[in-house]
Amino acid sequence: MTRFVVFGAGAVGGVVGARLAQSGHDVALVARGPHRDAIAREGLRIDDPDASATLHLPVTDDASTLGLGEGDVVLVAVKGQHTPAAIEALAPSAPDLPIVCLQNGTANEARFLRVFEQVYAVPVMLPAEHVEPGVVIASSAPTTGILDIGRYPAGVDDRCEKLAAAFRASTFESVARPDVMRWKWRKLLMNLGNAVDAATGRAKGNGRILAAATEEAEAVLAAAGIDVASA
Repeated sequence: MTRFVVFGAGAVGGVVGARLAQSGHDVALVARGPHRDAIAREGLRIDDPDASATLHLPVTDDASTLGLGEGDVVLVAVKGQHTPAAIEALAPSAPDLPIVCLQNGTANEARFLRVFEQVYAVPVMLPAEHVEPGVVIASSAPTTGILDIGRYPAGVDDRCEKLAAAFRASTFESVARPDVMRWKWRKLLMNLGNAVDAATGRAKGNGRILAAATEEAEAVLAAAGIDVASA
């Protein structure tokens, strides 16, 4: 049986880990600080529009204590600036340890591929929050989100299909996609909306700013020869 090790059990990682555990999968969490302490003491609470549940899962702030090896799949859900530290923490494991990047951006997979042989990309479409230690919020129900998956830089293998099936059994939509990076680039363009909201506070008329930013970004990607899934 596969054990899912969630490296970075915040909003995205915590919700995905909780949903996998709720569907019967073996899950261990890597978290830090007060969040790790709260999970160890009281469990991980997941709230959604319909219910609240508390799950008592193994948690650590040191991945080396988990004895990573055959049968494990690491779901990396840290922010991009923390990817180098995640690689350093996981590097002592076997190079064939499967790494699944549940991360925004398009640079993380290439970094992991320098160290690990099996790297998978997931365009994360998941409204989730983490503002209180020990608690994550899934804002969508009954479908929690969309977690399509593919090998990096391209292709689909048997593990892709099995991971997509595990996600589907855990309240996510998921398709194994051989062209997964096209979808990750589209998600990156969608995230321009976050930057516009942060800069304008959702001021009236910021839709025009977002449209202009998206048009410029699409032109840049086209000039670079980068294929992007359509909106």
